[in-house]
Amino acid sequence: MTSAAKRFDLAVIGAGVVGCAIFRRMALAGLKCLLIERGPDILSGVSKANSAILHTGFDAPTGSLEHACIRAGYAEYLEIHDRLNLPLLETGGLMVAWTPEDLSKLPAIVARAQQNGVGDVRQIEAADVLKREPHLAGDALGGVAVPGEHVIDPWSAPLAYALQGIAHGGEVLRGTTVSGGDFGEQAWRLDTTAGPIEARVVVNAAGLQGDIVEAIARPSPFAIKPRKGQFVVFDKPASRLIGACVMPVPSERTKGVMMARTVFGNLLVGPTAEDQEDRQHASVDHAALDALIDRGARMLPDLARETVTALYAGLRTATQFKDYQIEALAERNWISVAGIRSTGLTGSLGIARHVASLYAAHFGALKEAAPIWTPVPNLAEHRPRRYGQPGYGEIVCHCELATKVEIEEALSGPLPAGDIGGLKRRTRAMMGRCQGFYCSAHVAAIAGGRIADLPGGKP
Repeated sequence: MTSAAKRFDLAVIGAGVVGCAIFRRMALAGLKCLLIERGPDILSGVSKANSAILHTGFDAPTGSLEHACIRAGYAEYLEIHDRLNLPLLETGGLMVAWTPEDLSKLPAIVARAQQNGVGDVRQIEAADVLKREPHLAGDALGGVAVPGEHVIDPWSAPLAYALQGIAHGGEVLRGTTVSGGDFGEQAWRLDTTAGPIEARVVVNAAGLQGDIVEAIARPSPFAIKPRKGQFVVFDKPASRLIGACVMPVPSERTKGVMMARTVFGNLLVGPTAEDQEDRQHASVDHAALDALIDRGARMLPDLARETVTALYAGLRTATQFKDYQIEALAERNWISVAGIRSTGLTGSLGIARHVASLYAAHFGALKEAAPIWTPVPNLAEHRPRRYGQPGYGEIVCHCELATKVEIEEALSGPLPAGDIGGLKRRTRAMMGRCQGFYCSAHVAAIAGGRIADLPGGKP
């Protein structure tokens, strides 16, 4: 190894929610950590588009690694979310059977929940379904109540994880692609667009690029098969129509189309499940979205009279395997973390703990530092927001009530927004009814050219 490269104990490739959680956990354990992201900001890939559900793991495959990580991640989120100022909207979940075939599956779903240690799940009759959710279509045949399923902020959580990792001495390198690497003298020398990086151990958490990155260490045993999920976001008045996260009975291939309130006050319907080859782009298909809107209105008739605020699509990192693909290559100082799919938001903290256990088993003991807490600004509607506090200053985005102070803070600090998407995720600016039509110029003026993909930004 040469002296020209920066040296780290651990390099994590990929700054999605899983990468951010691993970065946090290993920095807390006393390692000098680096988080590498090819996009301009954290969450530039898969993690920026999901349903924001904190899952109990009631329907995860019993005995699977996915189930273990979901349960551990769920417990840790409940333990730390207050200290990181992360929201928890306690909605509960309701799985609804709309067909006799769906209804016949409910006892097995309850039995699996019991096996999975989620003991408060129970089957309920159709009358109870409609009592709980009176706006649902009247032909529901029955359901399963899941009290512990809740809604969280899918973007502030990984930001808080990354900031806590930085507070414990970690570094984040964005806009950097890892193109190759060599292993020798019990350490890696990674070739990146930012120059060579040396790390004793590498964690591959590269999401959609996971099998490509894996080829740096070995012929990849898994193949990433992107699966697109499209979502419809209804305007805030629609959120009055349901209280719980309303879930369909899943199929072998997909968990199906659900409806849920968001912590931002909207109502979300989705996702679709569409296999595709393109790993870079998740385009919006209006025919599929029209069908999604119709599906939502079929389950929730009053939804037909509500306004759609936004449409978006994201990709999930499906592989040929149903379970998470997490493995330590002891002889190569490498840990693979792949195939995380739709439960990664909840599972991320549990995955990070599992990675830490693999590291300790193969690469050396870890220590537990006293946490430095890095609370993030609250964006959830059910908790106090900046605009409601004295001295909030100027409101810039009137749709989402984002203030100038919030935007300025998002553009500064140890992990400032790297692109317009990152700025939106940190502030909610430009994400409301007008989608930035009225406020984007004002936001660009505040940014002062610091965001390349805003008007007037630096190329």
